[in-house]
Amino acid sequence: MPISKCLQKSEPLWKGWDRKAQKNGLRHQVYAVSDDCYVGEWKDNMKHASGLPCLQCRPIRVSSGKGTQIWKKKGAIYEGDWKFGKRDGYGTLSFPDQEMGKPRKVYSGWWKDDKKSGYGIQFFGPKEYYEGEWCGNQRSGWGRMYYSNGDIYEGQWLNNKPHGEGMLRQKNGNRYEGCWRRGMKNGSGRFFHLDHGQLFEGFWVDDVAKCGTMIDFGRDEAPEPTQFPIPKIKILDPDGVLEEALAMFKKTEED
Repeated sequence: MPISKCLQKSEPLWKGWDRKAQKNGLRHQVYAVSDDCYVGEWKDNMKHASGLPCLQCRPIRVSSGKGTQIWKKKGAIYEGDWKFGKRDGYGTLSFPDQEMGKPRKVYSGWWKDDKKSGYGIQFFGPKEYYEGEWCGNQRSGWGRMYYSNGDIYEGQWLNNKPHGEGMLRQKNGNRYEGCWRRGMKNGSGRFFHLDHGQLFEGFWVDDVAKCGTMIDFGRDEAPEPTQFPIPKIKILDPDGVLEEALAMFKKTEED
């Protein structure tokens, strides 16, 4: 008796092509229509985890084991970790520098959901940079800012501005220690005029000292001391006057 066999159905060719087209795992250069280039690992057609540097896209030195994305239009280069198509983890962002003739590092630190989040260093210029905490691409948390004029701010930040407790140390040695709001001195604080040998302690509103006390502080060692020492106050109740003034400004702030 003849034996018949059932023929196995072959898989349509388009299914095999589609499976091969899905980006999963390590891939070589993948170009976008904008000519942007990426080499690294993929998951479900999205950049994911770490990968290899795109050495053939542009002659740059990068460390191995990190996925690299190059945006051709701006010349921006990101080297670091990815998660579901977004920068996530530790990575470095660079931009081309015409004077140096090579990429200049702009940000190095942590990312989450394609935004700077966590600890990182942002370079704003040759002598101006920030190191500290970030949240959603903004300086938020604790951080230290080095300004191009030589000033240094160290303290709390919120939405890219000093906010909370912080200290501003100026290039000449003078410094302010106290409260900040919206990038300005607001609230109680102390300003050390070390160049003149004086200390002001009081209350600020939008960078303006409204009330407080000024005393001689290290006047004998100051490089430019005042001509005369501060005279003694002859008000009967100086503390009461100061408390009344403070209460007035604090009430205005609350309103």
